[in-house]
Amino acid sequence: MNSPREKAHTTPGVSRVAVERWRDGAHESCLDSVAAEVPVALEYNGLSHTVMLASPADLEDFALGFSLTEGIVDSPGDILGCEIAETGEGIRIGMRISGECFSRLDDRRRNLAGRTGCGLCGVENLRQVRRDLPAVSASATMTIAALRRGLEGLPAFQTLQRLTGAAHAAAWISGEGAIVCAREDVGRHNALDKLIGALARQGGDFGAGAALITSRASYEMVQKAAAAGIGIVAAVSAPTSFAVRLAEELNVTLLGFLRPNGQVLYTHGFRLRLPAGRD
Repeated sequence: MNSPREKAHTTPGVSRVAVERWRDGAHESCLDSVAAEVPVALEYNGLSHTVMLASPADLEDFALGFSLTEGIVDSPGDILGCEIAETGEGIRIGMRISGECFSRLDDRRRNLAGRTGCGLCGVENLRQVRRDLPAVSASATMTIAALRRGLEGLPAFQTLQRLTGAAHAAAWISGEGAIVCAREDVGRHNALDKLIGALARQGGDFGAGAALITSRASYEMVQKAAAAGIGIVAAVSAPTSFAVRLAEELNVTLLGFLRPNGQVLYTHGFRLRLPAGRD
């Protein structure tokens, strides 16, 4: 899948590309690390559902997380088999899902093309923008200090970003502030799907921690988190108005601009424990 000017890299999701670099008046010809971005086709019971542009790493996590957050399956056990194969055009992920889930999918099946940017891929009318999701029931609380400890520890899990400067991360922070799991991808939605898939495979409790994302909090990010039952979403960037409205409706605690010395709370602060008169 690499072009003639690309070389393989030992780190998944990274390619080496020949470049001309100018810095401080000096010039050199060298190899640079760039984030790999490949088409990933998701198929269910032999039928194509979508093609996403994604980083070619942690693809089993991605397949499960996407299937869960898009409501295609209800639990990891609904995926009966998963095969990942490279093709000349990209990567194909073929999944076998339960008859009940496939019947439901077939009722609303559509072909759509995914992108790493924004968009309502595959949505044909306004009624399809919002999924009918129950409000998140998670009641566990966290301190702001724990969220900041997670933020402080995140760079150690961002190998792809450190090498290429072109990746988003999604991390799961425990109630004590430890990063339990983290995933990276060129697409912010993909990174969150990979995280959710990895936690679901481990049997993690989505109500007993927080999701930390390095991107803005768009409505899709809030919707995916709510679909998984995540009670707290903390973003290092800003939310959109649609995301704030959705978080309010779905009982998701949403924070933006998380920094070592501050944050902005947008919805449902009852899950946060702040010392009186501080933070």
